Amino acid sequence: MTQRVFQIAAGYEDCNDTNNDTYGQQELALFNNFYNEHCYMPIHIYEGLSGKLVTTILRPGRRNKQANIARLLQKLISYLRLHWPKTKIIVRGDSHFASQDFMDWTSNQSNVGFITGLTGNAILHKLAKVTIESARREFKQYQNPVKRYHSFMYKAGSRESCQRVIVKAEVTFMGTNIRYIVTNLNDFRTRDLYEKGYCARGSMELRIKDHKLYLKSDRSSCTKFTANQFRLFLHSMAYILIHTLQKEVLKGSEYAKATMKTIQIKIIKTAVWVKEMKTMIKIELPQFCTTKDEQIRGYERLILPRTWKKSYNSVNTYNT
Repeated sequence: MTQRVFQIAAGYEDCNDTNNDTYGQQELALFNNFYNEHCYMPIHIYEGLSGKLVTTILRPGRRNKQANIARLLQKLISYLRLHWPKTKIIVRGDSHFASQDFMDWTSNQSNVGFITGLTGNAILHKLAKVTIESARREFKQYQNPVKRYHSFMYKAGSRESCQRVIVKAEVTFMGTNIRYIVTNLNDFRTRDLYEKGYCARGSMELRIKDHKLYLKSDRSSCTKFTANQFRLFLHSMAYILIHTLQKEVLKGSEYAKATMKTIQIKIIKTAVWVKEMKTMIKIELPQFCTTKDEQIRGYERLILPRTWKKSYNSVNTYNT
């Protein structure tokens, strides 16, 4: 069965928040205590395996309530289900997306999973006490960094059902680091689910950096909230175009894994000589260019489908 992992990131992502600071009288630009600024808090949603952008949703500057997050994810998954009815969709995000309403909703859905961070509390620390103390004893004995994983079932007082919780206890010379995640995926090993499933979402930070820093999507200078949402959509279109260029046209080159800033500077921004003639406009590219080979191969990949389509139409016309 095909699986699609949709990575979710909004504010409060290991202090790497996707806040869009505002400096005017923008509608719904609220003061955020964490950033000490008036801002928006847009939500970025990416396809976790390929990095394709699913959507970007502008939100007011306060932290989103879990009920709002649940409704958003329910609408998104219901829409995706229309196009991929048999695909298993796994949502993963930080502890902010550990929504009780969403977890309860997934229990009645088929092929819907989640891996999210979970804020620690006294009960979780008590359930993970054996694992934590074992890691500390081993570190004290051998003086080498220790990392231990353990999973157990946990049910908060207001939740409808138990969920699988994984604890990571890491002890180094810097101290003890305890992290929790919660999931409804029970067919995977504890370590693999944490390291290969949950930690893989770290690549999303680079995608947000491409979107926000290199494509300037944090510019929200319009007065109306809807206008700023439209601006965010325009920046998202730019992300989709450059991401498609990177993964399809530049596939196999050294720029297939480059940042969007590198692609902008070395591939897109190329000086040309434009000649205006009587019957045509001639564009001459530079003869010596460091990315000449990549540009030629990219042009050939773009022109090939058009040539095939013309040939296909010609054959159909001839047969008719």
